[in-house]
Amino acid sequence: MFLMKTWRQTAFGAFGYLNFTKNGFIEHSKNFKPEDMQACIEGKNCIVTGANSGIGYATAEGLASRGATVYMVCRSKERGEAALSAIRSKTGNQNVHLEVCDISSVNEIKSFASRISSNDMPVHILVNNAGLLENKRVTTSEGFELNFAVNVLGTYAMTELMLPLLEKAAPDARVITISSGGMYTVPLTTDLQFSNEKFDGVEQYARNKRVQVALTEKWAEMYKNKGIGFYTMHPGWAETPGVATSLPSFNERFAGKLRTSEEGADTIIWLALQPKEKLVSGAFYFDRAEAAKHLKFSATAGSHSKIDSIVNSLRSMAALPAFLHKL
Repeated sequence: MFLMKTWRQTAFGAFGYLNFTKNGFIEHSKNFKPEDMQACIEGKNCIVTGANSGIGYATAEGLASRGATVYMVCRSKERGEAALSAIRSKTGNQNVHLEVCDISSVNEIKSFASRISSNDMPVHILVNNAGLLENKRVTTSEGFELNFAVNVLGTYAMTELMLPLLEKAAPDARVITISSGGMYTVPLTTDLQFSNEKFDGVEQYARNKRVQVALTEKWAEMYKNKGIGFYTMHPGWAETPGVATSLPSFNERFAGKLRTSEEGADTIIWLALQPKEKLVSGAFYFDRAEAAKHLKFSATAGSHSKIDSIVNSLRSMAALPAFLHKL
């Protein structure tokens, strides 16, 4: 177990240094096609969680600059309003709106879903960007470990509750969930709240991101006839406020080598703009291309068989209406 864990982390570190840094982006961008990013998506409704800073902000701005109606879901009203004003000013698009919602709270997500659903509008693109790496064990008011509450349970509840509105946008609807290369270091585990050993925030974050990848595979399978595409992506190692706060030593060590938020958001925008027939539902993307979900010899692939059990647990924790899950 120790040797396998060490191997995964070593392989991830080497692979990441070659691919996930700014230099990796510059190298991979030589294969990018500028025309892929020139589509206008005026009239499309997009929801971006965690949109007031970093990659979420860059995503919201990128979608707004292409004419989309964007709903920025932010925990802080004050920071959200500042981001909203900046995006409207920079893009000239006034169809950008702020929705205050804490993704760590299932109840707040349900309230948000109720407000949005009352408009009966189609949702063309849902970007599950809100994420958290909290190094200490913190429990939410609803009784869940905080990293898990944001990265997994919040992402699950948001996506499931948006399904009826996503269906209205079929066959062009898509869900893009921002994962992390850290998921390469861990297999899928049913210990969702890291209760079986001494808490490690970095490992919990990696576990959460592995769940997102497996969950996206499951959504693609469950809802394949609903006209919704489900994708996960890795933004690379980007210099964002979240990274600076959660991983200060990493941020310092890679100073000058990290991607910008815009470079981190590049593949999100790309996934939002491509014709769906060009994409693979359930796939994991990195730098505008489908990427492997497991490093060689890391023995993580078999663990995805646990996803059915995990989905059942998430349904129970989120206490969502049963009708949402009828296929």
